[in-house]
Amino acid sequence: MVFIKNKIVIITLVITCFFSFGNFIDNASADEEDIALQYAPIYYFEKDETCYPVDVSYHLSNSNLYQIDDVNPIIQSPSAEDISNYKDNSYYLDNQRGTIEDDGIINDYKLRNLGFTIYSNVIYSGDLTYIQYWMFYAFNKGTLNQHEGDWEMVQILISSGNPTQVMYSQHHSGQKATWNQVDREGDHIKVYVSRGSHANYLRSYSGVIGIANDIVGANGKKLTYSDYDLVLLESQPWLEYMGRWGWSGSTEEEFQEANILGQTGPYGPQYRKNGDMWGAIGWGSTLLPANDAIFIMELLLYNFVTIFIIITLIIICILVYRIYKRNELTGLGPRILSILYIDGLNTKSIGNILCIIGIIIAIISLFNPWYLISTDITIHGYETSGLVNILSIDGITGIQLQFPGITGPMPLGSIMIPFSLLIGIGILFLFFTSVGLSKSKKLGNKYLFRGIRLLIPIIFILLFIIGLKLIPFESLANTGDTGMDISEVISSISNSPINGNKFITIQDVEGQIQLNWGLGFGGFLLLFSGIILIIAGIIERVADVEFFQEKIISESKKEKKSDKKEED
Repeated sequence: MVFIKNKIVIITLVITCFFSFGNFIDNASADEEDIALQYAPIYYFEKDETCYPVDVSYHLSNSNLYQIDDVNPIIQSPSAEDISNYKDNSYYLDNQRGTIEDDGIINDYKLRNLGFTIYSNVIYSGDLTYIQYWMFYAFNKGTLNQHEGDWEMVQILISSGNPTQVMYSQHHSGQKATWNQVDREGDHIKVYVSRGSHANYLRSYSGVIGIANDIVGANGKKLTYSDYDLVLLESQPWLEYMGRWGWSGSTEEEFQEANILGQTGPYGPQYRKNGDMWGAIGWGSTLLPANDAIFIMELLLYNFVTIFIIITLIIICILVYRIYKRNELTGLGPRILSILYIDGLNTKSIGNILCIIGIIIAIISLFNPWYLISTDITIHGYETSGLVNILSIDGITGIQLQFPGITGPMPLGSIMIPFSLLIGIGILFLFFTSVGLSKSKKLGNKYLFRGIRLLIPIIFILLFIIGLKLIPFESLANTGDTGMDISEVISSISNSPINGNKFITIQDVEGQIQLNWGLGFGGFLLLFSGIILIIAGIIERVADVEFFQEKIISESKKEKKSDKKEED
C-alpha cells in the first residue's frame, strides 16, 4: 500500500514537473517575443526595390533541392522538415521560377501577395542580450552581384537592460554604431535597405562610398513593426539545413566561379560566416564602427549633383552680373560671344575655329572609353570570346569593374564619378566668360585655362596607373604554384600606362591569359581636345587684335558711373 502511494506521488511529481517545464518554455518564448517586438526595426526601401522580406515557404515551394555535381534534383518543392535533414554545405535550393541571369524570380514574386515576414532570434550572454532580426529576400539583384535567395540581418545589443549598440549586415561584412548614432523612433531603430542588394545602412544617404555603389533612399516602401509578421527563429525546423538558399552551380567548377562572383545562394542564419553571425558576439566585434565625419561625407556625395547645380547657378548669376557691370557702358559687341568672331582665314578666326572643334571633340570623348584594361583567356573551361573589358573608365558611367566569367562579363562594381557634368559645366563657363571680350589676348587666356582643365582627368588617370607599382603587392606576388606573379603584371601596366599588352602563362595549365591596357578612344579624344584648346589659346594671344571697337564713353557717363561708385 505504501509502495502504491509512493508511486502515485512520484507520477504526480513527474507530471507536475513536465507541465512546469512546458510553462517555463512558453514563458521564455513569450519573453523573447516581447523583447523582439519592443525593439522591432522600421525598414525603409528605395523606390525601385522589387523584393521585400518574405516567409521562406515561398522559396521552398518553388525550389528543388540539389547537390553540387549531381544534375538530378533530390527533392522537388521540399518542406521545411525535409531540408532540416540535409546537414552538409554541398546542397543548394534552386528556385525554378528563374535564374541569376534573368528577372524570372522577381517577376513571379511580384505577382503574389505574400505579405512581409521578419525572423527574430534572442541570445542571452550574462548581462548582455543580443536581439537579431533576420530578413529573407527571394532574389538579390545588386550592383555588385546577383544571386537567388538573400539572408540579411541587423542586431541590437542590450547591456544591463539598456540598448547600447546596433550592427547592420552589408555584403560580406557590415557596420556597427552606438545607440545614439542610429536613427530611430523610440526603441525602434531605422534600417535603410539598399536597392537589390538589401545591404542595411544607418542613413538614407549612405551606400555611395564603397565599390558596391549601393543605391539607398527613404523614398519607397516603409515597413513598421505593425506591417510585418515577427517570427521566432528557434521554432523553425529548416534552421538546421546547412546548404545554400539559392543556385550554386551544378558542377564543382561552376560553383568555384559562382562563389568568386558572389552568384551562389547564401547560407542560412545558423551558418552565415561560419556561424559567427548566429553567435552574434564574434561577428559584431569585427565590424567597422560608424563615423560621424563619414556620414557628412556621404551626405555631400549623395547630394553632389544637387549641390553642384546650385553652386553652378550661383556662379552663373555672379558671372552674368559681372559681365553686365563690365560691359554696362562699352557694350557686348555685335556678336556677344567672342568665340563667334570668325571672318576669313586670319589668325583670330583660326583660333576660334580650333576652339569650337576642340569643344566638339571633348563632348564626343564623353561617350567613349577613356581607359581600358582588357583580357582574353584561352584556358580550358574559362575561355572568353575575344577581349573582355575588366576595367573601363569613361565620362558618363565613371569607373566600371567586371570579371570575365564563363557565361560572359560579370559586373563587380562601379564608382560613379561625374566627369561629364564637370566637363559640361566647364564648357558652359567658357562660353559665359567669353561674352563681350573685345581683345583676343583675353580670350586666348580663357582657352588656355580650359584646355589645361580638359587634360587633368587623363593626367590623373595615368598618374594613378603609374602609382600602382608603388603599392606593396608582396602578399599577392606569389599565387601558389601557378607561376603567376601579380606584382610583375601590375609593374608592367605601370611602366607603360599609355598602351601595352602582356601574355601570362600558368604552370601545368594549357592556354594563357592575354592582358591589353591603355588609353581608350575617348581618352585620346579628350587629350586631343585639351591640346587643341591650348593651341587655340596661343594663337589668340599671338593674334593680339580687337574683335570689335568698344563704345566711346562720354565724360558725363564716366562721371555718373564714378559718382555711383562713390555713393555705393
